[in-house]
Amino acid sequence: MSKSARKDLYEAPDYYLVDELLSEEHLLIRASVRDWVKKEVSPIIEDYAQRAEFPKHLIKGLGEIGAFGPTIPVEYGGAGLDYTAYGIIMQEIERGDSGIRSTASVQGSLVMYPIYAYGTEEQRKKYLPKLATGELMGCFGLTEPDHGSNPGGMVSNIKDKGDYYLLNGAKMWISNAPFADIAVVWAKDEEGKIRGMVLERGMEGFSTPETHNKWSLRASATGELVFDNVKVPKENVFPDIKGLKGPLGCLNQARYGIAWGALGAAMDCYDTALRYSKEREQFGKPIGGFQLQQKKLAEMITEITKGQLLVWRLGKLKSENRASAEQISMAKRNSVEIALDIARNARQMLGGMGITGEYSIMRHMMNLESVVTYEGTHDVHLLITGMDVTGINAFK
Repeated sequence: MSKSARKDLYEAPDYYLVDELLSEEHLLIRASVRDWVKKEVSPIIEDYAQRAEFPKHLIKGLGEIGAFGPTIPVEYGGAGLDYTAYGIIMQEIERGDSGIRSTASVQGSLVMYPIYAYGTEEQRKKYLPKLATGELMGCFGLTEPDHGSNPGGMVSNIKDKGDYYLLNGAKMWISNAPFADIAVVWAKDEEGKIRGMVLERGMEGFSTPETHNKWSLRASATGELVFDNVKVPKENVFPDIKGLKGPLGCLNQARYGIAWGALGAAMDCYDTALRYSKEREQFGKPIGGFQLQQKKLAEMITEITKGQLLVWRLGKLKSENRASAEQISMAKRNSVEIALDIARNARQMLGGMGITGEYSIMRHMMNLESVVTYEGTHDVHLLITGMDVTGINAFK
């Protein structure tokens, strides 16, 4: 695969010396992930995005840098790290590309987490170590064609057939679906209770058609999950978790990772725009010397700095098991909103060059249009905060 001639010169902004709040271990983890992204992701990602192809060869490396389930205990193949470390890893990967971070997020937060939190000991031992290395890849089936923000309305269902369940239905907008070996799927039982289960590729009636013609997350594989009388062994069903609490617990994990990750995309766009503003000359001086460009850069670094402090504090709370779903919603929405704003302003600063693949900004901007919608839309997260502060539900 041809590697871009452009060198990855990324330098992370740290205006408020937030690095001083991180441990030596956090800084070491960040350095190793950043080096990997610079070496393995940056040189090839534009090419894959242009061709709308997922770079499958990166899976092994993602496993090696601990990107799959870093908070999962060591006995199950994870690294047993705290949530700040997890956030840092997601930030560095999304600095490279949101689609690659999505692959890691799904694997760790939406596949490994529910198997660890809700699964049986047999399920944990069978799946988690192989998921941690990337030997097995997973996906998460919750969203349906007609039920996105309201997952409780799902129509996918299971019927008890004695020694197995019969699963019917469909899911869509599923990251990793086209190549996943297993799928964590949520469906309603005969009592209308939502149940979680693990499906394996090869089960009769289970298919994963790929979604094409995306303008966003082009280097990520997205597809559907279709269930046509799939026989699900009873040992594949999570035993105790029932209702929306199960899938929403997974989404909290994923949203937390996005809160850090989207900041990584914002930091990359800012860094690119800052460097360009010092090199690009118009009217006899670098464009960084003009007031309007300085205004853009000053606002970018201000929002990034606020976001860095927000996710750092959230990481501490999450590691202490004190972070609420509503706090995670606020951080996810804030990070993606500022990242999109920064990407758009950075794109303007680069003029025509901003739309080319020679720079990462336009790719980030298109990717973030998906990130602002998935794992809870921008507006839904706003209403979650509104409901939390008023005590009044505006959803119904």
